[in-house]
Amino acid sequence: MTFRTAYAPVRAVNMDMGGFVVKQPLPHARINNIDPFLLLHHAGPVSFEGGGRQSTEGVPPHPHRGFEPVTFVFKGGVHHRDSRGNDHVVRAGGVQWMTAGMGIVHSERPARELVEDGGEWELLQLWVNLPARFKMVQPRYQGLSEEDIPVMDQDGFRIQVVAGALDRTAGAALTHTPVTALILHAEEGASTTLALPDGQVGFLYALDGHLTLNEEVEVPGNHMAELDGTGPLRIDADQDTRALLMLGEPIGEPVVSSGPFVMSNTTEILEAMRDSQIGRMGILIEDF
Repeated sequence: MTFRTAYAPVRAVNMDMGGFVVKQPLPHARINNIDPFLLLHHAGPVSFEGGGRQSTEGVPPHPHRGFEPVTFVFKGGVHHRDSRGNDHVVRAGGVQWMTAGMGIVHSERPARELVEDGGEWELLQLWVNLPARFKMVQPRYQGLSEEDIPVMDQDGFRIQVVAGALDRTAGAALTHTPVTALILHAEEGASTTLALPDGQVGFLYALDGHLTLNEEVEVPGNHMAELDGTGPLRIDADQDTRALLMLGEPIGEPVVSSGPFVMSNTTEILEAMRDSQIGRMGILIEDF
């Protein structure tokens, strides 16, 4: 059997995001992006002692345009508010998939009960690019609970099918371009082969544990292996492991990014900055 190509993994590096440190495997010194995936941050796990205030935690209101920020919640909960009136909490096992499109202002904060009562918090955030024809679509927010996401149990792997499809199981999230998003929970000693869609490239990121791909590429926790080519992927779990597997159809267009905006050229970036400053992306006033 010919397996899909899995490259030697890169280790996530620590990045200081305004006083909060996250692990960043993408972009990396070796890999700028994996079209259509632009950025991956692993936040946590961190513990809240309780007795705090939600208004002082998380990421306050900020704008986006031209791509899709996607948040996978592994522990705790994330409270999303935005300038389109969405106000929703996604808890452990859930996903929030936001299309920034023409522009939106949103905030992401730990769930109120987490800050006030204490508990653990951990998430991944991924930026998925949009092709030029979709960069100015109307914004869209999809808040998916764990119960909303189909699950496959296969050879000791519990697989949440967030987007795209695996075998005959279709994912819950709507996407603008072909994307396959799978959350893997593997038991030590488990081994499986995933029939993945041809024409899509991407990565596997292990949050913890240890996996071996195609019997040769080892992926420890906090490492990301790029996936290319066609065919299935064999995964062996050397330890209990949580991982994110993302594949997407490459867009193949120029990418120019600046801060929270991802567009096709510098002129569009300047327009995004202007539109944000004059309020065209909306205003968000948080209600605590």
